[in-house]
Amino acid sequence: MEKTWRWFGKKDKITLAMLQQIGVEGVVTALHEVPNGEIWTLEAIEDLRDYIESFGLRWSVVESLPVCEAVKYAGSERDRLIENYKISLANLGKAGIRTVCYNFMPVIDWIRTDLQHPWEDGTSSLYFDRIRFAYFDLKILERENAEADYSPEELDKVAELDKVITESEKAELVDTIIVKTQGFVNGNIKEGDKEPVTLFKRLLALYKGIDREALRENMRYFLSAIMPVCEEYGVNMCVHPDDPPFQVLGLPRIVTDEADIAWILSAVDNPHNGLTFCAGSLSAGEQNDTRELARKFARRTHFVHLRSTKAIPGGNFIESSHLEGRGHLIDLIRIFEKENPGLPMRVDHGRMMLGDEDKGYNAGYSFHGRMLALAQVEGMLAVVDDELYGKSV
Repeated sequence: MEKTWRWFGKKDKITLAMLQQIGVEGVVTALHEVPNGEIWTLEAIEDLRDYIESFGLRWSVVESLPVCEAVKYAGSERDRLIENYKISLANLGKAGIRTVCYNFMPVIDWIRTDLQHPWEDGTSSLYFDRIRFAYFDLKILERENAEADYSPEELDKVAELDKVITESEKAELVDTIIVKTQGFVNGNIKEGDKEPVTLFKRLLALYKGIDREALRENMRYFLSAIMPVCEEYGVNMCVHPDDPPFQVLGLPRIVTDEADIAWILSAVDNPHNGLTFCAGSLSAGEQNDTRELARKFARRTHFVHLRSTKAIPGGNFIESSHLEGRGHLIDLIRIFEKENPGLPMRVDHGRMMLGDEDKGYNAGYSFHGRMLALAQVEGMLAVVDDELYGKSV
């Protein structure tokens, strides 16, 4: 596997010179300064590619070339936005960058309720608390008919939380769920935006009447439109699983399990239509066995995220050590190295440790925590390489 690292461009506090020193081979990045829906010019792509290569690295994967909301809910701008997307894909292919990670999650990407949940050793991880998320949904968003999505026991726990939660905790919950984990990913709501809850409600309203089947058909329309460009320029599209892989906020989620992935790959049955195998996202769903999914979809996987989660009773989960949890990372490495060797891989959502918490890194993208994770994964890679080929890397 190629050892890659998500890097947020020239303004990232983690520099490419730092990545050189810790064994990174490829960079996963995007033109973050380009607003969603606008064309990525060949000049801008080549400028960033050349900058990365000047450090002896390569631009291995685009993460992400965002799919605009109007494409997902089939708004009036859909066709124009898809045409822009096709031009950007062509320009990437011309520049020799041929793996594009994207998602088709409406409104909200990955969801956590705590960005620094403490471990006993003094480190911290990202955490999802179902009751706190339900509180956000019911008491802060006040989403219509939200009660139907929760059990009587969960509703009782939300009522108890409502008696003790502070205003600062409510503000932190809003900041965590719809600002800090979203702005640098999809650009819908950014830090500094006024009235983020109001903006978020407007985004949710765009999906009124859009169910799973409608969203699926909108995804089929998008993929069908872009595949000729992917074929012409050799670009592989790889959809990221929903994170977490279950329904939230009344929105349809369509990349949650084996059946969903199989539908997407068969709906537009083209080798350039593939999967980002995110072990963390998939392992957060108790319905998923990451090893079985890897065996089934290894040949249609173009990119791998190696992280792991630990399920906690009550529907909660935490980002675990890369050596533990439901991700079963060493087993995944064995499967991918046997079935589809050489895939780009990046470690994901490392712990906050050794001062990471004071550096202003994007949530989940610490330096020391990811460096530790990379070392752990590099050790697993060496073991598997020895098993398969009788030599270590």
